[in-house]
Amino acid sequence: MSTFDSTKLPLPQVLSDVTTGVIQLPDFQRGWVWDDEHVKSLLVSIARSFPVGAVMMLDTGGEVRFQVRPVENVTFKDGVPEPERLILDGQQRLTSLTQVLALNKPVQTFNEKGKAISRHYYIDIATALEDDRLEEAFISVPADRKIKTNFDRDVVLDLSTRELEIENFHFPCSEILKSSPWEYALIQQTPERIQDFMAFREKVIDSFKDYQLPAITLGKATSKEAVCLVFEKVNTGGVPLSVFELVTATFAADGFNLRDDWFGSKERDVEGRFTRLNKEPILKGIAAADFLQAISILKSSAMRKADIAAGKKGKAIAAVSAKRATVLSLTLEDYQKWAPEVEEGFMLVAKFMRKQCFFSGRELPYRTQLVPLAAVMSQIQERWLEPRVYDRLSRWFWCGVLGELYGGAVETRIANDFEELMPWITSDEPDDVYENLNGFPRTISEAAFQESRLDTLRSRNSAAYKGLNVLVLRQGAYDFFWKASIQELDHEDIALDIHHIFPRAWCEDQGIKESVYNSIVNKTPISYKANRMIGRKAPSTYLNDLQNHKQVSLSDEQMNTILLSHYIPVDMLRADDFGAFYEGRKGKLIEIVENVMGKSAQRDQSGANYEAEA
Repeated sequence: MSTFDSTKLPLPQVLSDVTTGVIQLPDFQRGWVWDDEHVKSLLVSIARSFPVGAVMMLDTGGEVRFQVRPVENVTFKDGVPEPERLILDGQQRLTSLTQVLALNKPVQTFNEKGKAISRHYYIDIATALEDDRLEEAFISVPADRKIKTNFDRDVVLDLSTRELEIENFHFPCSEILKSSPWEYALIQQTPERIQDFMAFREKVIDSFKDYQLPAITLGKATSKEAVCLVFEKVNTGGVPLSVFELVTATFAADGFNLRDDWFGSKERDVEGRFTRLNKEPILKGIAAADFLQAISILKSSAMRKADIAAGKKGKAIAAVSAKRATVLSLTLEDYQKWAPEVEEGFMLVAKFMRKQCFFSGRELPYRTQLVPLAAVMSQIQERWLEPRVYDRLSRWFWCGVLGELYGGAVETRIANDFEELMPWITSDEPDDVYENLNGFPRTISEAAFQESRLDTLRSRNSAAYKGLNVLVLRQGAYDFFWKASIQELDHEDIALDIHHIFPRAWCEDQGIKESVYNSIVNKTPISYKANRMIGRKAPSTYLNDLQNHKQVSLSDEQMNTILLSHYIPVDMLRADDFGAFYEGRKGKLIEIVENVMGKSAQRDQSGANYEAEA
């Protein structure tokens, strides 16, 4: 059965419905943004009886409820009435036509530079009657209805009274749908022009009065998910509608301001959850959608448990879900019940991440992985500090990072991980026994790290790159120049970056491929000071220069200790043997990966091609 109706509606009736509140806007619709030129272009299209596209509306009265608002500039004497239909697509067109044709007040629009301006719209009747000059006939004038030049000293067109409108033969667009009073005044003032006006009325005014606007109306049974999807599909020229905006509009219908609850409000003295979470540097990237996803996991998990307890079977049992439809199905009661727990869960996530040695959002491999982690933390609370629980959470986390499993669409993985993590991390069974009985969470069982991935890890924005960098640092890697660990220097805001161990220029001089010397195997975090001393030199040379620098003064043994803290094979580096160094450090990094993932990496059949180019 069709869920929508397609028809044509008389333009005057549509605009009447807008001004009486029968048709309004859902609050998630953004403001009116059309400029003066767009407005005039639309008026010309209607005057020529050209198609201007269908509008799409939603019948009210169903289960989907939104906070609503009138179309821009429309006011009501006795408060805002309950609408019968909401505009999903066509807001800019209907708002423009309503302001110009149906409201006797200046149109609030914008000039070509985006500056707010007030305008009245007129049609130069004489120009409109000429062949191919209809577009020129539509003009806009300032709020005082006077066009001025010479720095506003000279008035070149005055339409400030009806008499002046008739004298200048300019018809106000605000009277197109009710032209009789203007026609009567014209007959009284200049009867000799009535014949020209009749021709104008037939050519232009009747085009507006007779215009049939194509309209698609979605029925009351349309779901929130469908409304959101339809809105995004039809508003391809605008900013995509977020789940948060749609849920905000839904909750507003129940008198709850989700935007204030999340972002806070100085005017209403509300500290939002976003502000509280952002006090933790690692949580600065957390978005409202992430928070709502975590709530949807907990809500759907509770529903699943209730269904199982009630004896339901198969598909009758609710699934744990973080999908869009589940988020959109959240009620205000759901939000108010689970939001405090989820907020606390994210705060515990920040503590967990600090123990993993992640201290800022820029270091975070995957923001999305924090969603199931926050849901888990909200339920286990302080138990995450228990050694067995912590170790299992850590293994899951690193499998997700180094297995690169949390990129792209991950709603299903988020839900699966929550459902499978909870029983495993709280089980007293040894891992081998638990695996045989139940299997590990999918992110652990599916995670795989190929040794050759180290050869292709070159972008510091990739999850595995970020993860490996932190794994090296958390072992206490020391800077080549400053007598402090890299993490200590980072906390002191010393300029640090990831640099080549064998310098780029040296590698190029030796004919080593860029794809090899740019991999993470030949990169490590060091200070700007150390990197400046390294320059283009061979390792044997720059190590000697660093050790003998008066501010450094390190023995071979002391420098070797620093190099080993970066998992750098000392003898190969000092011998300037890039090939042996590359294989040696690659092996060390693989050991780190295998240790945190709790499984063996997939080894290469042969080593990387690091030989010099011919």
